Formats: sequence, structure tokens, C-alpha cells
Amino acid sequence: MERKRGYVSMVKKMMCSMAVLVVTVLLSAQAMSQTTPEGTAWVSYRGSDGCVELSNGTTRVVLEPNVGGRVVEYSLNGQNSLYQSPEKPAEGVRGERPDAGRFDIGPEMTSPPRPQLWQGKWKAEIIGPGAARLTSEKDTSSGIQLIREFRLDRNSSHLSCIQTIINISDSTKRYNHWSRTLAVGGGICIVPLTPDSRFPLGYIYYGPGSVLNYRHEKTPNIRVRNGFLEILGTPPEPKFGIDSYAGWLGYITPSNLLFVKKFPVYPDRVYGEVAAYTISLWYYKNEMCELEPIGPRETLKPGERASFTEDWWLLPYEFPQGKDVDLAAFEGYIQKNTRK
Repeated sequence: MERKRGYVSMVKKMMCSMAVLVVTVLLSAQAMSQTTPEGTAWVSYRGSDGCVELSNGTTRVVLEPNVGGRVVEYSLNGQNSLYQSPEKPAEGVRGERPDAGRFDIGPEMTSPPRPQLWQGKWKAEIIGPGAARLTSEKDTSSGIQLIREFRLDRNSSHLSCIQTIINISDSTKRYNHWSRTLAVGGGICIVPLTPDSRFPLGYIYYGPGSVLNYRHEKTPNIRVRNGFLEILGTPPEPKFGIDSYAGWLGYITPSNLLFVKKFPVYPDRVYGEVAAYTISLWYYKNEMCELEPIGPRETLKPGERASFTEDWWLLPYEFPQGKDVDLAAFEGYIQKNTRK
């Protein structure tokens, strides 16, 4: 009888333990579902843990908080539009040149070094369906902290990217938004030019060296046609500055994707780059193309903040084999398919 009571007691304990385990698993699953709303997930990506995935039926975005708070994948139907470096940093070593969808602050030539922002570890949060936030460390060299919020549309490739600059110092700071997105190489970059540009050709060209060349010699991979600047392949020097007030640019990748960026422009505000341009491009060989919308100068007193929004789209677009784009149809296609 004593043995039977002991056996019954043991069975009861086992059943109780199993019940506790089941409840724990259910609660954990419920908690996990609460922290990952629709269209979001925590993932590991290319050896980096703690990344955030935003996704819908066609589009995937991966945010990497460990080195500089970047977008490391922006893909349509499995085709990534962003350049990824083939070199993998040694274990425990942060890469000195973050790749893919980088953001930054400028002006380029006068802002202090800011390694905590550029390659430091950021805090990642999922903040709603298809939405996440990355927050930087407080950077003492610049006196700035940055917040980046990303929202992927439920039904399209539209990705809203908002960067907020916060003055955490005890003095007035002057900075601007500077996007430094590395797209895959070998594409065609198209930017609408401003008819009353201050530049004779509608843009400037860096080089050779540090020269800001406003009237360079003609080259087959750079042309102005029907009010658009077209970069068709590797230019003699990689960097451009454009004072366009159209508020968009397009980049056709060799894999038949069209990467579109739209952003606000302010003709009556001060732009802080050397030649006061609103867009910079860096077309490096056939390896990558940096797409760089630039915001106006923000004068921030201690504790003040300013935000700048870029809207991204990925659209199917056949890469023209002759590199001749019907520019009117191209612009119409963009305006039709990039409505918010």
C-alpha cells in the first residue's frame, strides 16, 4: 500500500511538471508572438545575431544593428538590390567599412569622425507590424545620437526610412542627413536635373583629385539627355554632386530591378555640402553604386532634433541591353508605381 501511494505521488508530480512545462511553452510562444508582430522577425544574418527582418509576400528587409545600424538586405522576390562586401571580418572584429544600406550625417568635409555612429553597436526594437527602430549610442565626438525607423508596406516594396538627429551636447550643432546606400554594381543611374541649376552641366564631377569639376570632358558613360543625368557605366572618376530639386532618383540594376528613392527637397534652405548639392552619387567601377540623398542643414540647439525621410521602392524593370532608356516612359513608370 505504501509503495502504491508513493507511485501515485510520483505520477502526480510528473503530471504537474508536465503541465507546468506545457504552460511555460504556451506562454513563451504567446510572448514571442507579441514581440514579433505581423511582418517582423528576429533573425541571424551573415553571421550577425539580433537582426530584424521586415517582410511581406514579395519584399524582404533585414536591419543589422551590430555595425552601424544598416539595411543589409532590401530584396524583391528574393533578389537583393544592395551591395554586400565579400570579405567577412574576423570573429569579434567590427568591419571598418560597413556595406549595404548605410546612413550617416554630414557635411562630408567638415563633420568630425564619428565611429560610434558609423560602426558602433545600435539598439534594435520591433515597434509594430512591418516596423522597427534602430537607436545609436550617444556619440561624444559629434554630440549626436541617431534614431532610424523603418516601415515596410504590407502590400508593396515601399520602405519608409526616417533618420532623426538629436543634439545631446551642451552647444548648438549643425548637421544634415546623408544617405550612403550601396546598391549592387553595374547598373544605370538616372537623376532628373534642375533646369536652373547653378552648375553649367546640371551637376559637378569630382576629380581628378579633390577638384570640383563643373565642365569635364565628354565620356561615353556619362550623358545628359532630355533633362536627365545618366550614368551608364564606370566613369573616369566615381563621385558626382547634383543640385536636383525633383526629389527622386532611379537606379536600374543588371538583375532587372529598379531601385527608386524619393525624398523632400528645399530650394529655399541652406545645403551644407561643399557645392550645396541635394544628391551625391559614387559609381565605383562595376562593383557598387552609392545612392546619396542629402538633407538641408539643420541648426540644433541642445536637446533639439530633426528628422528626414527617404521612401524606397523596388520595381521590376528590364535592364536595357543597349542602355538606352525611354526617359519619359521611365519617369511615368516611377510616378505611377511609387505613390504612397
